[in-house]
Amino acid sequence: MGGRKKRVVIDDHSNKQKAMTSIWRPVSTNASSCEESLLTAATVESKDGDRVQEVGCSTSGTISNEYDMKVAAESIDENTESAASSSQLQGDVENKVLGDSSLSTEKHSISVQVGASLFRFIKGKGGFTQKKIEEETKVKIIFPSSKEDEFITIEGISIDSVTSASEKIQAIIDEAVRSRSLDYSHLVSLPLAIHPELVSKLINFQHTILGNDDSSIDENLDTDSNEAEDINDNKEVDQLSKKKADVAVELKVDDDRKSVKVNPTSIPLVSYAPKASKAPTSSDLGIEKSIFIKPKTFHLTVLMLKLWNKDRVKTATEVLQSISSEVMEALDNRPVSIRLKGLECMKGSLAKARVLYAPVEEIGSEGRLLRASQVIIDAYVKAGLVLESDAKQGLKLHATLMNARHRKRTKQKRNDVSFDARNIFKQYGSEDWGEYLIREAHLSKRFSFDENGYYHCCASIPFPENMQVE
Repeated sequence: MGGRKKRVVIDDHSNKQKAMTSIWRPVSTNASSCEESLLTAATVESKDGDRVQEVGCSTSGTISNEYDMKVAAESIDENTESAASSSQLQGDVENKVLGDSSLSTEKHSISVQVGASLFRFIKGKGGFTQKKIEEETKVKIIFPSSKEDEFITIEGISIDSVTSASEKIQAIIDEAVRSRSLDYSHLVSLPLAIHPELVSKLINFQHTILGNDDSSIDENLDTDSNEAEDINDNKEVDQLSKKKADVAVELKVDDDRKSVKVNPTSIPLVSYAPKASKAPTSSDLGIEKSIFIKPKTFHLTVLMLKLWNKDRVKTATEVLQSISSEVMEALDNRPVSIRLKGLECMKGSLAKARVLYAPVEEIGSEGRLLRASQVIIDAYVKAGLVLESDAKQGLKLHATLMNARHRKRTKQKRNDVSFDARNIFKQYGSEDWGEYLIREAHLSKRFSFDENGYYHCCASIPFPENMQVE
């Protein structure tokens, strides 16, 4: 919108001199922003038209239309006062704009401890979940650049928006923790890999089941063998097609319908020689090295835990250390040993097994090891570190030998596909694995290992190794 021009004629009654005065007037506008200004021009001219000058003045668009145009032909001093009044008005408007700007840019933010393992659930696939939360609550979610930092920052224009976003994030965390998508990060274990003779037996067990060529067994072998079979099939078809190239086929052409009729009775049947059957390999049975428990991590499992941030790990460490004396009392301050004998299938049938383990029998059958294990479980439940579903399950000490969930994922197979354990049971169904002393309980971190190959130890408490003499 441009400025308006108003020609003003001033009578000089004295006719002695020609006076020129700059005129300022506010103009009413409908501009939506107070930052927008208009330029109003006034033209001052003497009566005889000898001298004309236009004067422009900037004014705010928020000035009310109640102002009327005032034209005055006064002295130069009066004109100066008018200009000063204009400048003061402009200053008042500018101060108001600046004040409003400072209020609109006010931000609120909070930091929330989440844990690096949960970031992917908050982001979602392709960042979809994060974007949805940001759009719904008008906030910005900032993830840390360092892998060691477990906090995310939520920034918003109001406390309500930030609070709403944090509640949505907490709901996502709760759901992720309850689901199988977030794997267990820690476990309370009773190490058995500290016994070298048992580790040797487990290595021999794997070599026997996998065969002498176990090093060549790999998840990619299935793909290679299938491709080889496809190539052989194609070669046989080509050879047969060459031998039967002179097959007679009767064709009749109907000119009206422009079609070809084939009489299939004149085409001889082709028979294929049956392929020689071969004994199934370990891979054919769903057995591969990845589903065996690593001998150097062999253990009894007391409790599985999901500790997704450093604070929970610290709490879990303190809990185990605080109950050392109670565990000793449950063991009657005496050493406890176990016997491993035979095999059992935990999930599925022998033909479609998922977990294969060696049953645990406490030497003396006093139940001291079970009581000590229950003391540990109860302490973690009380500390709020155990999932509700896990807390309801009864304790069954077992030594897992094979687990289908550990299978490496491939394009051809899911990672939890079952395996055929019937031949394994024929060989090891009554195997005596030996008797072993339980020396300690560990808070072990999964997927992280020490120099001996066992799980990284976050905390441990000793078990009695010698009989106390009164």
